[in-house]
Amino acid sequence: MSSIRVLIADDYEDWRRQVRSLFQARPQWQVIAEAVDGPEAIQKAEELKPDLIVLDIGLPKLNGIEAARRIRQLCPGSKIIFLSLYHSSDMVQAALSTGGLGYVRKIDARRELVLAVDAVLRGKQFVSSSIKGLTDTSGEKAPHRHELLMFSDDTVLLDSFTRFIAAALKADNAAIALVTKSHQESLRQRLKAEGVDTDGAIQQGTFILLDVADTLATLLVDGLPDPVRFLEDFSGLIKEAAKAAKAEHPRVAFCGECLGRLWAEGKTDAAIRLEQGCDELVKTHEVDILCAYPLRSFHGEEDEHIFQSICAEHSAAYSQ
Repeated sequence: MSSIRVLIADDYEDWRRQVRSLFQARPQWQVIAEAVDGPEAIQKAEELKPDLIVLDIGLPKLNGIEAARRIRQLCPGSKIIFLSLYHSSDMVQAALSTGGLGYVRKIDARRELVLAVDAVLRGKQFVSSSIKGLTDTSGEKAPHRHELLMFSDDTVLLDSFTRFIAAALKADNAAIALVTKSHQESLRQRLKAEGVDTDGAIQQGTFILLDVADTLATLLVDGLPDPVRFLEDFSGLIKEAAKAAKAEHPRVAFCGECLGRLWAEGKTDAAIRLEQGCDELVKTHEVDILCAYPLRSFHGEEDEHIFQSICAEHSAAYSQ
């Protein structure tokens, strides 16, 4: 059998290494190049014309979906498999609409990536089984958002929170931010730069700014959260913020780095319990939640089981 020439595009070396190790089982699959961002993936695809491209969606500079569109124009013979943390049905449809044939969640890669390659090389479509289970029979979008952001540095964290909060407040909705004291002033300044009257929103009650340390001090008992107190306290805050909002059917955007801090401190049980509480909130209130975790706190295979538990509590996950 002739060799299959493969291009791997992912900005994290650990993921590229994992893909390479999985492909070692098939000597005919030869990794001929790697790329760390969207433009580089396009350039190497055009130069090398690989048979197969394993493409991360969350690429810097140009995301994987946009990169795939350009690659399909430049080298239509290259088959594309998306390897991603995202698992919303909208994201899967957007990716496959580019002409890519495969979509594998990163948490499923060890079990399913080789199967996906086999299928795609035969011209068949492959989508991770866990994604199929998350899509209902009507194909409708999930009724709530509980998303996971894995951020590379504080700039990414604050920029993501700023966009999330600004979008809510500009739509006359409400927002709650749970951040460290060291980030509060930077967040305020970024929101003002986006045209948000931060001080006015706080006075009106449409923007509630909370401190991580103070909040954890009230929630944790012997190192674990009190679930009753958590649901009571945050249900009250969500209702209070929604009542102050001017939108006809107000929603509340709730973002925080509290759970990521617990994870980084090794308090994984506490983080998972609070994630479960957050999932309960989005099911019972008109609220969208964005949880942020530092990428440096994930340590590859040793954290895989707990990482999957965290991802399972979210409707979508992405890294920046």
